[in-house]
Amino acid sequence: MILGLDHVVVPVDDVEDAAARYGVFLGREPAWEGLVDGVPASVFVLANTALCLRARREDDPGELIVLKVGDLDAAVRLVGRRGLPALGEETTFGDRRLVRLDPAAAGGLNLALVSGEGPALSAPVVSEASAVSALDHVVITARSGDRALALWGARLGLDLRLDRSNPAWGARQMFFACGGLVMEVVLRLGEVETADQPDAFSGLAWGAADADAVQGRLSGLGFNVSEVRKGRKPGTRIFTLREGVPFSPTVVLQQNASGSGADG
Repeated sequence: MILGLDHVVVPVDDVEDAAARYGVFLGREPAWEGLVDGVPASVFVLANTALCLRARREDDPGELIVLKVGDLDAAVRLVGRRGLPALGEETTFGDRRLVRLDPAAAGGLNLALVSGEGPALSAPVVSEASAVSALDHVVITARSGDRALALWGARLGLDLRLDRSNPAWGARQMFFACGGLVMEVVLRLGEVETADQPDAFSGLAWGAADADAVQGRLSGLGFNVSEVRKGRKPGTRIFTLREGVPFSPTVVLQQNASGSGADG
């Protein structure tokens, strides 16, 4: 049913400033700039998804995770039968159709399903070697493990690849495959699990073909970055961007093993 993560919408106070920062960090220019829902927006296209920076509105519900499906009507019926109903009317843009899902049934998260192919967008990059090439994983902070498993696994049908708890990290991590990337759901060990509190979008972790090249470029531009180190997953290399873009600190991962591990 779910083919992958189509795009993530991140509301920001200043689109021009956020786009400039992300452009330098990602090593690429926006692929599209214009109005979304009547407010300024800037879109960056990566190998496996897109990032839309949109001006924050007074009544903004927050970040929106948009999942791509092949048959929107069938997908909406299926998730509705599974207890995840659609919310309001669909939105159309070009040949694309988008339906938002009820946050009350999604642990408080803003999710949407979209079908159709968008325009082929591209933009110049600094160099393929030193650019951030993809999104490795989306991080969600959950308040209930059972609710997270029901949402991402049972209702949306994503494949749970790993579910582990590590007291040394103080976290339980669940990794759900979503097309060419991963949804990482994190629960804090020691906290009482409750379905009365909403889950939260906690950030984005990025992928690169050459972590050393990206880190070197950012370091040379004055970004506050860590040294490149071995990741927790064998074969990965990782560094941290400590500040400079929304949802920092964040990480950039080089995946040498086949597939997307989201386990750096």
